[in-house]
Amino acid sequence: MFKARSHPCLVPFDGSFQVADAPTRASEEQLAEAESQDDLPTLKQTIGRWQQRLHADGRYALLLVFQAMDAGGKDSTIRRVLTGVNPMGIRVTSFDRPSRTELAHDFLWRTVAHLPQSGEIGVFNRSHYEEVLAVRARPGLLEQRRLPPVTKDIWEARFRSIVNHERHLAESGTVVLKFWLNISKDEQRRRFLRRIRRPDKRWKFRAADIADRVLWDNYMVAYEECLNATSRERAPWYAIPADDKRYMRWQVAWLIADAIRQVNVDFPPVTSEMEQELVDAKAKLDAE
Repeated sequence: MFKARSHPCLVPFDGSFQVADAPTRASEEQLAEAESQDDLPTLKQTIGRWQQRLHADGRYALLLVFQAMDAGGKDSTIRRVLTGVNPMGIRVTSFDRPSRTELAHDFLWRTVAHLPQSGEIGVFNRSHYEEVLAVRARPGLLEQRRLPPVTKDIWEARFRSIVNHERHLAESGTVVLKFWLNISKDEQRRRFLRRIRRPDKRWKFRAADIADRVLWDNYMVAYEECLNATSRERAPWYAIPADDKRYMRWQVAWLIADAIRQVNVDFPPVTSEMEQELVDAKAKLDAE
């Protein structure tokens, strides 16, 4: 069974994580480690091979949660890291503004329908965490939700709900990995300007991105409290330095490959009865 092992990017489980101390760029030591281990193409092949075993085994699922500030690299990381995985064995869901129907349910409801089934990899591009991040950071959003009278401990209550929800998933056979792609404010500015300059990137830019940038400090407070409250041994958060996209993608791929290896899934064994069926089938085919 998967349990998070010690790792430089692992958000500790004791509430001691501080956003201000979390690097947005890899250290020389981390870069050297990346150079000394399997490269990204090799890790992608490893994930692809293990996904086949995950599907054949049929007892476990893998849920990958990606959160970041705008331009943090979620889309490109998902695309670059998971290229090579059989499309039939993976489902990517992007969560934008909740619909009226979704707002009429509890805040976890809209993600539950998109959870991976056994043998499948599910990817959340944003997730249920938006309801304790964006909703908390943006003034007025909470008041727009259909809620009973809001008390001062609403965020602690939601953290408890999330922890219990993810514990249930883990105990039911879903490996939960959560990645916060930690981009710096300066790097975000550079990427926004690049989007504005490039015709093939302009479609991704939204005026709301600038509005969220003004609320940067609000978001950092929300991220720090959220990650501390919800990083657990069987549903860990990893704070990934995201200013260097090449390193970020390598690190995410390495952590995914390492987690799948821990679960130790394999192809089902062939029974003696199946062996005889194979022998009989081969004989019939040879006789044609």
